[in-house]
Amino acid sequence: MQLLDGADLGYGGTTVLQGVRLNVAPGERLALLGRSGSGKSTLLAALREAILARGLRVALVPQDTALVPQLNALRNVLMGRLDDHGALYNLRTLIRPRPADRDAALEALDRVGLRPEAPRAVEGLSGGQKQRVALARALHRGGDVILGDEPLSAVDPRQAELLAGVIRSAFPTAVLALHDVAIARAFATRVIGLRDGAFLFDLPVAELDAARIEALYGR
Repeated sequence: MQLLDGADLGYGGTTVLQGVRLNVAPGERLALLGRSGSGKSTLLAALREAILARGLRVALVPQDTALVPQLNALRNVLMGRLDDHGALYNLRTLIRPRPADRDAALEALDRVGLRPEAPRAVEGLSGGQKQRVALARALHRGGDVILGDEPLSAVDPRQAELLAGVIRSAFPTAVLALHDVAIARAFATRVIGLRDGAFLFDLPVAELDAARIEALYGR
């Protein structure tokens, strides 16, 4: 599906990426690579708007996790489906979750290895645990596409590999900004490299060679 067609992307009146043309086919797993500030977050934000405009459901893992610190992990995960219901249903969900909602949220936490932490306030969790709660919230929400802005950056490489597998099994179509090239190689079917406000490359992951990586991250 064609999501962006010659779009200039930015924020606060500043253009970050110019003339972006991007399509994402159902079943593609797209990894965005590049240095901090290269435009990955800007591109993800634009993709979210474009996907929602098509009436598709999006699960999101933002870079700052967007969790409520005072609420426990379970209730933060339950928040993934709040926009599916009205205010009264949601109020009851956060105060006294229905068994089916609670079980579904606990299952999502289990998939990221955090079921025992369900009753703990998020503010008491480590950075990696918070990131996994945000991923569990996205799993609980479900959707046609998952968008993630460095969703695995706070966990160790082995855990990141396992969580990437969880994402792959839950969402056939995905766009993730990643900092780890090895994880990108294992997860993605396609990679985009961003540098200096432009796409340096957009290619199948099998074509991501050492020369392109050096061009992307080298001086």
